[in-house]
Amino acid sequence: MTTANQFDFVIVGGGIVGLATAWNLSRRFPDATLCLIEKESRVGAHQSGRNSGVLHSGIYYKPGSLKAITCQAGKRAMEAFCQEEGIRYEVCGKIIVAVSDDELGRLEAILSRGQENGIECRMIDQQQIAHLEPNSAGVAAIHVPAAGIVDYPAVCQRLAEKLRFAGHSVRLGERVEAIATNPQHVEIRTRATNYRAGYLVTCGGLYSDRLVKLSGLKPPAQVVPFRGEYYELKSDRRGLCRNLIYPVPDPKFPFLGVHFTRMVSGDVECGPNAVFALAREGYAWRNVNLGEMAESLRYAGFLRLAAKHWRMGLGEVHRSLSKAAFVRALQRLIPAIQSEDLTPCRSGVRAQALARDGSLIDDFLWVIESRMIHVCNAPSPAATASLEIGRIITEKVAESTQREPSSD
Repeated sequence: MTTANQFDFVIVGGGIVGLATAWNLSRRFPDATLCLIEKESRVGAHQSGRNSGVLHSGIYYKPGSLKAITCQAGKRAMEAFCQEEGIRYEVCGKIIVAVSDDELGRLEAILSRGQENGIECRMIDQQQIAHLEPNSAGVAAIHVPAAGIVDYPAVCQRLAEKLRFAGHSVRLGERVEAIATNPQHVEIRTRATNYRAGYLVTCGGLYSDRLVKLSGLKPPAQVVPFRGEYYELKSDRRGLCRNLIYPVPDPKFPFLGVHFTRMVSGDVECGPNAVFALAREGYAWRNVNLGEMAESLRYAGFLRLAAKHWRMGLGEVHRSLSKAAFVRALQRLIPAIQSEDLTPCRSGVRAQALARDGSLIDDFLWVIESRMIHVCNAPSPAATASLEIGRIITEKVAESTQREPSSD
């Protein structure tokens, strides 16, 4: 396609998965025209720029799942990309700490899963914990040397720059309002522009299910937003944490629990919790969208989840509203930490896909339809795995088209 606003590929969503997909498509189809559409004034504005900045090893994920398959390959690709582009990253390792004997069984299960996934990991005792993280307390831990940290916002910016340098369009500040398909192409309408694409890929993050609906399809799950809040250690207390310290997660939930992360800047962030957000982009309690909140509260899947896990939900709300409660959760990993060591930091909102039966969709999920792929669920470790996710989506597009798209 050569007419203005007509492209071989249109990608909706300027987070790291959308950008990685666009970059992979541009390399797989070097002669094709491509446009990425993002509703914000910058790329990586939401989940991609508001996460913990961790390069995940892949230790937690069910063997054979998309998360397990893509995480390690994606991590290698991300490290190579950062090395080539001069973006800050570091493979610093992490520990997953059991603070009581009743957590040892779950810790052993994580170790077994990691070994099954081919992750370098080992069980360590209290003395070895003290060697790696002198201020951390635990009865045992798993040491994962391959885990690391990276500047994901810088990755997003560089991917956008590379797309522009290759002659592709990155359109910012355009929210998609309608999608229509016919056998020849897909039409995408924003408030400012009408686009025509030979193939459409949507990577809408917090609005991924909305984009599926706009295209006339029924989403396999609904996005429910969960806000994660962070504190950071004051500069004179950063020595409490050397690298990454994680708790043993509850296997019933996809959240890893509040943890300590040394960022590439040298700051140490503590969190996040996981509290129901009152808007899909609700980064604080004051951010309320009545329509989006009602949509979540009416959803059968959310009601079933809340009925089953209301105690945990109330605990998350308590930690959100009470700094003392948040600090107590952190003290399980670093007992010496005190409230005065912490200052409020940023927050992020996680797009969690929830099935109607109340089950959390714990793996990556996409829907493939004629001339369209919708990424419906891309939670952690999607940032780590993004380049591999983009490669897989690109191959699925190639299989679907069987050739480079024509300019019809």
